[in-house]
Amino acid sequence: MNNAAVNIWYKFIFDICFHFFGFMSRSGIAGPSSNCLFNHLRNCWNVSESGCTMYIPTSSQKHTREYGKIFKSHFGPQFVVSIADRDMVAQVLRAEGAAPQRANMGSWQEYRHLRGRATGLISAEGEQWLKMRRVLRQRILKPRDVAIFSGEINQVIADLIKRIYILRSQAEDGETVTSINDLFFKYSMEGVATILYESRLGCLENSVPQLTVDYIEALGLMFSMFKTSMYAGAIPRWLRPFVPKPWREFCRSWDGLFKFSQIHVDNKLRDIQCHMDRGETVRGGLLSCLFLSQELTLEEIYANMTEMLLAGVDTTSFTLSWAVYLLARHPEVQQTVYREIVKNLGERHVPTAADVPKVPLVRALLKETLRLFPVLPGNGRVTQEDLVVGGYLIPKGTQLALCHYATSYEDENFPRAKEFRPERWLRKGSLDRVDNFGSIPFGFGVRSCIGRRIAELEIHLVVIQSNNIGEKHPQEAPSLYPGSTASWQVTSLPKPLLSSPVSHG
Repeated sequence: MNNAAVNIWYKFIFDICFHFFGFMSRSGIAGPSSNCLFNHLRNCWNVSESGCTMYIPTSSQKHTREYGKIFKSHFGPQFVVSIADRDMVAQVLRAEGAAPQRANMGSWQEYRHLRGRATGLISAEGEQWLKMRRVLRQRILKPRDVAIFSGEINQVIADLIKRIYILRSQAEDGETVTSINDLFFKYSMEGVATILYESRLGCLENSVPQLTVDYIEALGLMFSMFKTSMYAGAIPRWLRPFVPKPWREFCRSWDGLFKFSQIHVDNKLRDIQCHMDRGETVRGGLLSCLFLSQELTLEEIYANMTEMLLAGVDTTSFTLSWAVYLLARHPEVQQTVYREIVKNLGERHVPTAADVPKVPLVRALLKETLRLFPVLPGNGRVTQEDLVVGGYLIPKGTQLALCHYATSYEDENFPRAKEFRPERWLRKGSLDRVDNFGSIPFGFGVRSCIGRRIAELEIHLVVIQSNNIGEKHPQEAPSLYPGSTASWQVTSLPKPLLSSPVSHG
């Protein structure tokens, strides 16, 4: 036997042993029971007399206390290794290749195959993802690229504030507006769509167009059935005939989202084509650039517009609701933020992206809000090579859950971690320093959130301009994730940006 054959044979034996012992080592990781599907689902849900509540964020903390900072679990047929340690998370993310593979997106990809749809930046993998990332990052990834949208976002903010005052005038007491989180949802949708589709949707009008109403319902279904989306991926195909609802609703919601995006994309493309037919120069934003560059197919444009709108609305509305809530619960912080805005920008100044660095506490407010209440409790990755993490051998192809919600609440990462302290983000080089991998709500590296700069700009600008809106809230915080029934209220108060807690008897 020649040397080449011997080397191949040794490599074959080594790989078998490596993966066998790797599996044994991985299997030795502690974790909750994996006896049946119901146990898998129970790991993520709390069932009580008052109903069924998702508690994925706090479950990661519970499991960390019980099993350590690296633990295993199952969700349906999927084996998952969860990591709730800042340094281990950093190790995994720093070891990524050129095209990291995110969490198992099998249900998303199956739907797209079933309907003949392309994958977008969120659901794509490999070379396809690399191509779309390269195209889109040129337009919306850098702060200076997003800064040009300040004018459009400010127009939406003006409509939001106008809408709040209209609703106040219609309230029984002449001042209170309920369900402010619904308004933030519509603001987010209008703002993101203005950037993506280069057109307004009418979300904040007195009479919302029916097409937009239909989309809001489809989007609401997708968010409210976050559990259904998870079930769709957890329930094996053979079980779907017996439990059809999750997959059926999953497909129905995506049908509505794609339909809406396709209509608005087609409208914009017809407008662009008319200008071109008349020999006119076409100037526009993201969608115009994508169409004119022809770097993406039309189906890929549909897919990316659909997925980015879905992700953008969720990120902005969720975070803005929590930021306002936290300010209301901490009036001393609220007053400090207000004083910084007035001192550095003026009381009635309409800000742009260039003004945001002048109000560092506003930026710190956003970071602290996302630390305490990240939009998602963690990031997912599939290992592309064998890794040794926390003393365990994690074989290639293993699903990882990087639990940054748990790491955000560790005192070793953030002193007095349970407290709302935006000023911690202003102190550099001190004992209260912020470690990047302790809180990574937008992810890390090349697979980080591509819409981060848009979401940040939308939130920064609306916080700055809300200094003449007061907010009052119930004593109980809203639930962590979609499906909240908590009431939010906006009311006129004696001083700008002044809020006080109210109890609901």
